Order: sequence, then C-alpha cells, then structure tokens
Amino acid sequence: MQLYTLMEDGSRHMRLREWLIAQIDSGKYPGLSWENEEKTMFRIPWKHAAKQDYRQNQDAALFKAWAMYKGKFQEGRDKADPSTWKTRLRCALNKSTDFQEVQERSQLDISEPYKVYRILDDTGRLTESAGNPEMSHDSDCSKALRETHVPMQEDGPLGDSNKGAEWSDYRLEVCLFYHGNLVQKLVTASPDGCFILQGCAPVGNERIYGPCEAKTVFFPRPDIIRLPPGITDAMSRLLPHLEKGVLVWVAPDGVFIKRFCQGRVYWDGPLAENRQKPNKLERERTCKLLDVTIFTQELQNHQQGTGPEPRYTVDLCFGEEFPDPSQPKAKKLITAQVIPLFAVECLRRHNAHNNVEMKQSPPHKVKTNE
Repeated sequence: MQLYTLMEDGSRHMRLREWLIAQIDSGKYPGLSWENEEKTMFRIPWKHAAKQDYRQNQDAALFKAWAMYKGKFQEGRDKADPSTWKTRLRCALNKSTDFQEVQERSQLDISEPYKVYRILDDTGRLTESAGNPEMSHDSDCSKALRETHVPMQEDGPLGDSNKGAEWSDYRLEVCLFYHGNLVQKLVTASPDGCFILQGCAPVGNERIYGPCEAKTVFFPRPDIIRLPPGITDAMSRLLPHLEKGVLVWVAPDGVFIKRFCQGRVYWDGPLAENRQKPNKLERERTCKLLDVTIFTQELQNHQQGTGPEPRYTVDLCFGEEFPDPSQPKAKKLITAQVIPLFAVECLRRHNAHNNVEMKQSPPHKVKTNE
C-alpha cells in the first residue's frame, strides 16, 4: 500500500505561500504590501463587508482571486459571495504552517483595516527573505505534499472505485473523556476540521473563527457523570479556560492542530517529541500530529514484517501536563482522543489483503520421519 504525490500536477499548483508572495509583488491589490524591508511580514487589507464604505471590486479583490485560483468561484457562473471568499482565505491562513498573524501590528478598527502576517520557514521560524523565490525554493520542495493533489493507489484509503481521485477522507473520530470516563464520541468529516472547545464560537469574531465550516465539538457539563468528590469542581474551574479550544484537521500530508484557548493543552501521538515527558501545544501555532509519508513507510515495513503497526492515535490533555509518568491518563481531568479514519481504513485494507494472501497460499508441508 502506498500514497504518493503527483509531482507533475503539483508543479502546476502554487501553494498559498507562493501564491500570496506573487500577489504582493504584483502590486495589483491596493493595501496588500510588504510590512518590512526584509519581506518577512506583509499587510493584507481586511475591511468588513458590512461597512458603509465597502467597495466589493477593491476590498474583496484578493479574496475573490484566491477563490478563483482554487476553483471555488467562476465569473459568470457563480453568485458573488465576498464573505465566503474572505472566509476561505482566512481559514487557509489560519491552518497553514507558513504564516503567523502578528496581532500587535494588525489594525482592525481604522477606516482601512488590515492584518499583518509573518512568514515562517519549515521549522516554524522567521524566514530570512520570504520575497526571494530563490531563497524559499528549498523549503517549498520539502513541503511538496501541502496543498497538492494526493492520488491513491487502488488499495489506498479511497478504495478501488476512486483510484487517482483527489484526497477526500477528512474524517476524524473524536472521543472526550472526563477522569477516564467516555462522555462524548462522534465522527467529523469537514475538510476544515473540527473545533474541540468550551462555550460557543463568538459571532462575527473573524480574528479566530468567522463562518468557518469546521465541525464544533463541545465539552459536556461536568455533572453529566458521577465523579469523585472535588473532581467536578476542578473541571468547572478548568473549562472556562478552554474557550476557543483547539482546531484539528486532516490535510494531504498529515494531521494538524492549532491551539486557540488560554488554557494549556498537551499531547501525545506519532510525531510527539517526548514519550515520557509533557509535549505542550504552543498557542496559535500550527503543530503537525501525524505525517502521511512516515505513516505509509511504517505501514509498508509492517506489511513486510520488519516493523510494528504504525501509530496514528492522538491523545490531548487539557490543563494538565501529559504524558505524565506519575499519573495515568485515566486520572486526568479532561482528555480527548483523536483518530484519523483514513489511517484506520489503510490498516483495515492492509490486514484484509494479508488475510487473502494467507488463504491463497498453499499449506506448508511438514516432513515426517518415515
């Protein structure tokens, strides 16, 4: 079983990073400009469509261009929808590991509002010269899977009938636990992923949410189950700090997460740096939880009998350090388990394939002394 990139097609589709740099350098969009001489930060106009002086042809031009580039809008065929265009680009910026909003530089309460974003390199650090294509080429190649089509072989996650189809299995199984007790379990399937959070998403708060199509998974009330004395009170004190929560999503090259809540969040999973020490999620920084290329290689090794089954389950722990050798996961106040179902499907097909091979192979003849 193998997943692979179609490099010929990928070369014809710029990633958001490359596309945005090209638009900034073009000078076609009023207000879209570099914020510093090093070209590591840029300013993007961000006027709300409800403002009286809103000019769709100018204020929505960049968002419309991104929608057209991604094939989500065609002039003369589709109805103009500036709000949706803006949402698509905002979601793409929020989910990308290439950008980080510089909130202290953003100005959203002026007549011509704008946001400022910093461009990061592969390690999440500031790029030396984002506007120089020659200097950014190597880092682009190392992320070839991001925002490209990922066709599957016939025994891949999409099945025989979808051979060569675009990646489409965004399903995540999300289980929430209170003190080790399962309190909620559901499957989400939105390409925008799912929020795991306390409270409701603030209406009109485009700095974080906006009308994104991500599924929302809410923490239940602590009194939904009977818990030991003091545990319910501790949960009640923790939950308000989990407003805005975390966003988890599946992309062609893996599974990602971004923490928005004030409360600390820790995790364990395939790409976790530590197995016996806490792994903390930094606030508003995208973190990769699972790498498709690594998962595929480990699955092949397992198929060949040279390695164990690949890990794909991700555990999240809210408000308490994790992994924690001094305390089992079942004793933590609030935890979540996130399972990308494409990985489960890959393993299911792999195991079914092995079972068929075992049935079809001739029985082993045992020699006996005559």
